[in-house]
Amino acid sequence: MTKGTTKRMIVMLLLVGLVFGGIYGFQQFRNKMIQKAIKGQGMPPQAVSTTVAQTSVWQPAVEAVGNLRAASGASLAAEVGGLVTAIHFESGETVKAGQLLVELNAAPLKAQLEQLKAAAALARQNYERDSAQLKVQALSQAAVDADAANLKSAQAQVAAQEATIAQKSIRAPFAGRLGIRQIDLGQFLAAGATIVNLQKLDPMYLDFSVPQTQIDLVHVGDKIAVQTSAMPGRTFTGSISAIEPLVDTATRNLRIRARIPNAKGELLPGMFATARVDEGGKREYITLPNSAIAYNPYGSTVYIVKDGGKGADGKPKLSVEQRFVTTGATRGDQVAVLTGLKAGETVVTAGQLKLHNGAPVFVNNSVPAANNPNPEVKDE
Repeated sequence: MTKGTTKRMIVMLLLVGLVFGGIYGFQQFRNKMIQKAIKGQGMPPQAVSTTVAQTSVWQPAVEAVGNLRAASGASLAAEVGGLVTAIHFESGETVKAGQLLVELNAAPLKAQLEQLKAAAALARQNYERDSAQLKVQALSQAAVDADAANLKSAQAQVAAQEATIAQKSIRAPFAGRLGIRQIDLGQFLAAGATIVNLQKLDPMYLDFSVPQTQIDLVHVGDKIAVQTSAMPGRTFTGSISAIEPLVDTATRNLRIRARIPNAKGELLPGMFATARVDEGGKREYITLPNSAIAYNPYGSTVYIVKDGGKGADGKPKLSVEQRFVTTGATRGDQVAVLTGLKAGETVVTAGQLKLHNGAPVFVNNSVPAANNPNPEVKDE
């Protein structure tokens, strides 16, 4: 290798070293400037909405929805077929238990009944005559036993015929209100065909379900308030009459039945209703809007706004502190906080996604969080 070639290689190595040295130095300078900027100015504050935690008086209650059903209800039908010869009711009429509603043609059966009664009367006479002869040893015991069997058979045939005739008369099995009549005079009514619907409207039953976490809040005999959209503003009172002793394995809910007086018949079977069961006396809870709570697998958290004094510009320096809380019952848009929070503390209600413990914030409450204990659904 000549001296000229060696000098060129040295020069090239020096140039490469200068280039890489310049790049490294520039990166170090940039990192120092970024760190200095972060240390001097900090991260920009995040916009959040806030509310002040307040103490509210709550009435602990269990609320659920369910369906109303009559104390007794049935679609009346004939056990046997026949021609309709008489109708003794009108649609919508209130009837008593055992009241005759419909008669079917029973003339042929009644004629056969007279024949069977005559045969039964003859069988009785034979039995009584032979029994008298048995006393004087004029007839064997076997003959009298045969007469007794014939008498019982004849009486059974009479009873069976009377039962068949009774099936031709359809009566109300219980007192209640009839629905719309579905038969007409003179038509042939097949066995099992519906005649009319009968419902006993007083009392009414409300069947609803509660989750297994609220089982200890409902008991037989507890008072219940019932409302239905069919009669806005009206509240009906009743009491819990039965609790299913089995939790549904599919939903983990427990079925409850409440008994509601309905003397005026205003509540009807099939109505959708809301039930409320108050539990114990009124209590005081610290409440927050539900949007303030971050529900996580490891626990529920909130962000508390802390005042860090005033900055160089004279404005307050605010930061947040993440805190674990224990939540309780909910009421509309509100949730009760049992532990981890004091009344009067300022809590973030919106903007939590970009926050971390100690993050700077500034407050913008132009859009307040929903905090209504009794929100109403509005039709748009």
